Amino acid sequence: MKPKIGVMGSAVEKGTGGKITSSVKKLSYQVGREIARHNCILVNGACQGIPYDASRGAKDNDGFVIGISPAGNLEEHVRRYKFPTECYDVIIFTGFGFKGRNVVNVTNCDAVIIISGRVGTLNEFTIAYDEGQIIGVLTGSGGIADHIKQMIRIMNKKTGACVIFDRDAHSLVKRLLREIAKRNKVINLRV
Repeated sequence: MKPKIGVMGSAVEKGTGGKITSSVKKLSYQVGREIARHNCILVNGACQGIPYDASRGAKDNDGFVIGISPAGNLEEHVRRYKFPTECYDVIIFTGFGFKGRNVVNVTNCDAVIIISGRVGTLNEFTIAYDEGQIIGVLTGSGGIADHIKQMIRIMNKKTGACVIFDRDAHSLVKRLLREIAKRNKVINLRV
């Protein structure tokens, strides 16, 4: 099976007038591109902003993208949430709202990447960390991503999570894939 890598980040940066900076948009696109180039499936919250820019990067490079929506159906996804449908090969409608969607989103990934982010991204990070997942943090992207090290120290909890910090999209995806391969080797040995 192809590895599934989630991209977690803000749909909207409220502190910047509703816009995500062009440099973070570019980084998000690069992450999506690298996920596709490494023959992985991109998973995200099926929303605009950072997840959407990553989806565009994947689709522009022949990638496969799964969106996990908080909505219960397509109409609610588009009308209530005003979320996009283009750039997604599959959208799964959870009907769980944002917090429930985040659990489904994160736990269905082999690894997640945190880019910038606010409270929703923090929620996704804490789910991944608490579940002992592989987490990539795109450093220098601002928001929550640039405070993850401090949060880990404050939480002071060993969960088995592997947190990898990197400023480069290509390098970060490669490092995540090495960690996924290590974990899969252990799982295959136990079967």
